[in-house]
Amino acid sequence: MAEDIDVTIREALPEDASQIVEVSKTIGDQTEFLVADEYGENMPIHLLENQLETIHDSDNQLLLVAVVEEQIVGSASVRTSEEKRVSHIGEVGISLLKDYWGIGLGSVLLEELMDWSQQTGKIRRLELTVQKQNERAIHLYEKFGFQTEAVMTRGASGDDGRFLDVLLMSKMID
Repeated sequence: MAEDIDVTIREALPEDASQIVEVSKTIGDQTEFLVADEYGENMPIHLLENQLETIHDSDNQLLLVAVVEEQIVGSASVRTSEEKRVSHIGEVGISLLKDYWGIGLGSVLLEELMDWSQQTGKIRRLELTVQKQNERAIHLYEKFGFQTEAVMTRGASGDDGRFLDVLLMSKMID
C-alpha cells in the first residue's frame, strides 16, 4: 500500500516543469494508457512553467504531484473550463510511473482530487475518459463511485495503430 513508502502529495509548482515532462515521457513509454495532454513532452518548459503557475493560482483547477525521495512519480489533476455553462465540470486525470501501480497511490490521489473538488463549492460533476482495456483504472474509478456514461468506439488508437474503445465516466459530487 501507499503507506509503506514515504510519498508526499502536494500541488505542482512552476519549478516542477522539467520533472513533469520527464515523468510524462517515461509513463508514455511504459504504457499506451496515457493520453497525451498539455503536460506532454512537446511543450516548451517555459510555457509549462507559466501554465503551472496559472493552475497553482487558480481556485478551480488543481495539479497534484506524488513525490518519492524528491522525485515526481505521478500526477493527478482536475481541470475546468472557463465557459460558464460547463464550468461546474471537473475533468480528472491521473498518471503514475509503472513501479507505483497497484500500491494504493492512485486511490490516495483520486481521494485528494475529490475532496478538493467538493471544497471548491463550484465543481459539481467530475468526469474522465479511460481506455476500456485499462481494467485496473476502471476498477479504481468504480470503487470511488464513478459510473460509465458512454462507450466511445474508436475513442483512441493504440501504439500499433489499432483502434481502442474509451469509456466516459462521471461522478456527481454534490
